[in-house]
Amino acid sequence: MIGFRNVGKDRHRSRVRRLAGAGLTLTLSVGTLLAAGTGTAVAGPGTGPTAVVSLGDSYISGEAGRWKGNTLTNTGSRYATDRAWTGGSAYDPARVYGSTAGGCHRSDSAPVRSAGPVADVAVNLACSGATADNVFRASQGGVPFKGEAPQADQLAAVAASHQVKVIALSVGGNDLGFADIIKNCAYDFIIWNSYCHDDQQYAVDQKIDAVMGKVAKSVDEVRAVMRAAGYADSSYRIVLQSYPSPIPRGAENRYTQSDWSRLNTGGCPFWNRDSDWARDSLVPQLADRIKGVAAAKGVQFLDLRDMLQGREVCAKASRLVGSAAPASATTSEWARWIDNNESQGLIQESMHPNHYGQLAAGRCLALALAQPANSASACRNTAGADHTGMYLRPSP
Repeated sequence: MIGFRNVGKDRHRSRVRRLAGAGLTLTLSVGTLLAAGTGTAVAGPGTGPTAVVSLGDSYISGEAGRWKGNTLTNTGSRYATDRAWTGGSAYDPARVYGSTAGGCHRSDSAPVRSAGPVADVAVNLACSGATADNVFRASQGGVPFKGEAPQADQLAAVAASHQVKVIALSVGGNDLGFADIIKNCAYDFIIWNSYCHDDQQYAVDQKIDAVMGKVAKSVDEVRAVMRAAGYADSSYRIVLQSYPSPIPRGAENRYTQSDWSRLNTGGCPFWNRDSDWARDSLVPQLADRIKGVAAAKGVQFLDLRDMLQGREVCAKASRLVGSAAPASATTSEWARWIDNNESQGLIQESMHPNHYGQLAAGRCLALALAQPANSASACRNTAGADHTGMYLRPSP
């Protein structure tokens, strides 16, 4: 294909091996009861503190919430991008994630927390890396994950002790193999001198019907738990959300694809054609299918396909953080890059909404909750504004 890709490959292989070894896990736990009123006494529906609950994977658990933009600077606060910095050269990710044991990475800015005063208590049961099987009840084939019971079984305990008003669900990405797609497309840029979109589209098409069946079963499992706890379907709402694209279209990338800047500087090692496919085919395809599940199950749909438009990793409309460009919700990227500097963070944080992106997702959830419970809305950002500039439009 393009001969210059053979130049300098060896010096990038260790970085690629690290990417492969970590699996680039999309890690989208019983969660710690957050905010006011923990309500330990068992109570039926209509009593106890109100609760908003999140279930699913890393895109709702809060993965990458440690970061406020991306910077090439390795030391100290990393130009104030690293919220885990405790001073000197010390970092404590638990300051952001509450606990890093198991790696669920439930951020303090995860959507159920950053949505604002939706309920008395925010309960984050979502876990980075979770699949639909980790959501189902154990009695229905659910599988424990990272030392925790299936999320629907955890939900049963919350439903018994709280008035659950909202359940936000993000599921399907790990079942579809987002992590492998990202990894393979990065390989094709860094090593193989080829495109990924044709093979990956074929793989997606082979799996997506089965994945949507699992997404649908996840909704059924939530309903079953809530009915068993005495809740009427109309007494709470389920918000099923889709996924944003963490990378821009090729023409919207500020780094050329003809050298190593997309890897070494931007942290977005993808060809233009593969970027266009991910942004304009894969993410919309998944959103449209999840929307179909939401409609079939009579639950609310929150379309996040365009949430990061212009704020993606390497987007022309955003920039890296540095001495001349401080961390800012209005100018910095809203997603975590593929960490091309091995002294920063964890590879599993890559390609997820960062702190700014999670504030935006929380605002989207809050806006959606002001809409009818069976609505389908798309959430977008306002160029040059922070998360308060998020707005809804009808889902396409």
